[in-house]
Amino acid sequence: MAPSTESYASPGVRTAGLRADAERNRERILAAARRLFASDGLDVSMACVAREAGVGKATLARRFPSREDLINAVFADRMDAYVGAVTEALADPDPWHGFTGFVRNVCAMQAADRGFAEVLAMTFPSAKALEARRAEAYHGLLELIRRAKATGHLREDVTDQDMVILLMANAGVVAATHEAAPDAWHRLVGHMLRAFAAPGTEPPPLPPAPSPAALYRAMIQAARAARPPDGRARHDARQARDE
Repeated sequence: MAPSTESYASPGVRTAGLRADAERNRERILAAARRLFASDGLDVSMACVAREAGVGKATLARRFPSREDLINAVFADRMDAYVGAVTEALADPDPWHGFTGFVRNVCAMQAADRGFAEVLAMTFPSAKALEARRAEAYHGLLELIRRAKATGHLREDVTDQDMVILLMANAGVVAATHEAAPDAWHRLVGHMLRAFAAPGTEPPPLPPAPSPAALYRAMIQAARAARPPDGRARHDARQARDE
């Protein structure tokens, strides 16, 4: 029998090919998760992420064993931008201007990405890298608040916890109005910055309010999203609350 002319890849080539496939799958998963988290928030199921990425659930689980592993990878660049926003604000020669600019920038990041809006309003203890960057931004924020108070323009009773409350509130507004009144968050932030201003400080400009019709649509959509679609679902929701 004549020797076969079929060529076979060496083990090294096969290993390199497998590594390339694994890396492609990882990038597809991250891209899919970014899209879904940005549009729908963090409640998207891992099964939906796998389906959007075109990979099996087992492949997703191998690359990202837990949801927090996936969140840590997806939002690494967003957290870098968050830290960068603090650094930029601290470099502003006018600390009050730096503070107000930081608040607007971070709230704009939330508005652009519903998933990131929720990330900033939550903690993920096992996502070590993400939480380390959050801690870095937090320490910068403390210094930013201190400097803004020293100018006399930021109220003395404003604390870092007020920023947490603002980010939580903005995340809620973004989630409720992103379709019907996507600019509503500007109004919330404008009111909050005016509330933060010390007496005698010229208040920051207040963005226009959304139209009554847009807010009404947002309220209807939010109510529908919160209401289970049928009687069985309502029963299950009540049972879950009672347990």
